[in-house]
Amino acid sequence: MLQSSLRRWPLLFAAWTLLALSFAAQFYLSSSQTGLVVSWRQVLGGALGDWYVVAILSWPALLLARACQFRRDRWLSSAAIHLFAAVLFSGAFIVLRALVARWQGWAADRPVAFLDAVRPLAVKTWHFNLIIYGVIVGVAQAVRFYRESQDRTVHALELEKRLAEARLMALQMQLNPHFLFNALNSIATLIHRDPKAADRMLIRLAELLRMTLDNTSSQEIALRTELSLLERYMDIEQIRFGDRLTFRLDVPLELQTARVPTLLLQPIVENSLKHGLGGVMRPGIVEVKACRRNGTLCLTVSDNGKGLPATGAPQDGIGLSNTRARLQHLYGNHHQLLLENRPEGGLAVTIELPLRSQPEH
Repeated sequence: MLQSSLRRWPLLFAAWTLLALSFAAQFYLSSSQTGLVVSWRQVLGGALGDWYVVAILSWPALLLARACQFRRDRWLSSAAIHLFAAVLFSGAFIVLRALVARWQGWAADRPVAFLDAVRPLAVKTWHFNLIIYGVIVGVAQAVRFYRESQDRTVHALELEKRLAEARLMALQMQLNPHFLFNALNSIATLIHRDPKAADRMLIRLAELLRMTLDNTSSQEIALRTELSLLERYMDIEQIRFGDRLTFRLDVPLELQTARVPTLLLQPIVENSLKHGLGGVMRPGIVEVKACRRNGTLCLTVSDNGKGLPATGAPQDGIGLSNTRARLQHLYGNHHQLLLENRPEGGLAVTIELPLRSQPEH
């Protein structure tokens, strides 16, 4: 605080000096036009004397303005205190300015008695000094209100950020057990029918859970990592479906560092397996593609299943509704999630996100 004050006072000194110079120039020009002969030295000495005294007295005025602020619950008592302080401010100005006038008179070899200096100051500056005190306190209050408004804005943004992070974490925690329960159900269906396949599925599940837990602290990960998670998941599903399921990836290498939400693709692929390929007799194909489109990352998950019914899109389940909510929290209006039937049959889910790269570690 001391260093900040020491840096601030030269600026305040310069501001008071400029104010004194402007008043001096105005008085000198107006006196010249009215025929009153005054020297620039006299005008400058008087203006600097006036405003340097005000500068000195502004320091306790600012301290009092900080200690006794106008608030809704005590504005009347604050007004009384500042009214009394304004009277003291005006009286102190008259006394100090009279002392400065005596010193200036002594320096110019024109001595001035103290009372002779006080009388004209009391007549000419008493009410003006009250106004100056009011301006000083008013500026201090305005600065305080502005800072409090800025602090409230920053605090509100911080709370909004924390709330969004909490919502995103809750959504992610909701998604993880949903996926886990589905995987365990798949294992339960195989454990009696094909124990070796169930054993392989448990190993893949353990790998997938380890990778998932390693990335739960981050809302966004590199697309490369997301694809690794998806491949572990598809390994589990291919053990379950066997030759009836084909999984394809078409992702350019330069896009694999793009940032995407954690576990973005897995619930969409799960929907393709459950709703798109469920009940379809022909072999199922699930394909994930990525491309760059107008500065955005475009991800497409497509299948050759039943597609959307003719009556429109079905109600979103946990996975898809969770994905929509997370995308909205992370990107606002800067994203798209579209479900469309493919001309050749099946469904395509397209997601567009801002294209941002994940820093390499």
